[in-house]
Amino acid sequence: MPAITADTLTLPRIAAAQASDTERPVRSITTGPRGYEGEGFPVVRAFGGVSAADLDPFVHMDQMGEVEYQPGEPRGTDWHPHRGFETVTYMIDGRFAHQDSHGGGGLITDGATQWMTAGSGILHIETPPAELVENGGTFHGIQLWVNLPKKDKFATPRYQAIEGPDAKLLSSQDGGALVRIIAGEIDGAQGPGSTHTPITMAHATIESGAQLNLPWNRDFNALVYVLSGRGSVGPVGHPIHQGQLAVLGPGDRITVSAEGTQDSNRPAMEVLLLGGKPIREPVFHYGPFVMNSKSELIQALEDYQAGKFGQIPPNALMPHRPLS
Repeated sequence: MPAITADTLTLPRIAAAQASDTERPVRSITTGPRGYEGEGFPVVRAFGGVSAADLDPFVHMDQMGEVEYQPGEPRGTDWHPHRGFETVTYMIDGRFAHQDSHGGGGLITDGATQWMTAGSGILHIETPPAELVENGGTFHGIQLWVNLPKKDKFATPRYQAIEGPDAKLLSSQDGGALVRIIAGEIDGAQGPGSTHTPITMAHATIESGAQLNLPWNRDFNALVYVLSGRGSVGPVGHPIHQGQLAVLGPGDRITVSAEGTQDSNRPAMEVLLLGGKPIREPVFHYGPFVMNSKSELIQALEDYQAGKFGQIPPNALMPHRPLS
């Protein structure tokens, strides 16, 4: 898993818990159903079966892959619209090319994040670069949708390129876990992502037998998603494994422990840590639009059909499809 790595012994250590701190208990553990997205790339629907109230301010998350493509197999998306939220694409392993109707674009590589504020409306495509299509290779990443509050639904579209080395790195108390902060704050350390909605997003690698215990904003919800490996979560050690999401209750800290024995191809447990301040507004979600009312959804569809989300640029990226 080539996401940014470092020698944990040289990194700042996360402070130990105080006597007054409380551990966040596990409220639920769910297993994400598998499916296909875009032109046919495999995903795990990480939030499947979880109530919207528990997820707020998050709307949707797919674990893309992990898959080892043969030449000619890689898939992406076609051009599609978004309005009313932010998309966060974090590439753990592999490459994804992207482009939008407001001049954004580039290549998302190992450990990098593309943070797109769709706001008032944007057209967008994500597709594997030509060399991945031609040669095959590993593809593994996350796409997360973060809701925008009503006051920001029609914000000007914006794009942030967060390269892997930009992430803030911390180590667990025992040095057995590496934490990469992509957005938000953990133990006084701030990630590079700039967000309309206050959130924290981090990717942690927990070595076999190690434990990660870290402080968490009491005003945020708390979600732990296992990208690979197995272990336990919460103060009483609920078992959890790859493809499962834990929703945690209120408290000051999160604990995740890796089993002493992991799969040979994945020697460590990999988890995504998410939390945000709930927006607590009505959510009407239809396809690529996340709005506050049914009438706003209808307006979004009409605006898209009227070309108000911009135009596909000349010489635009196009999806790779197998020759028939």
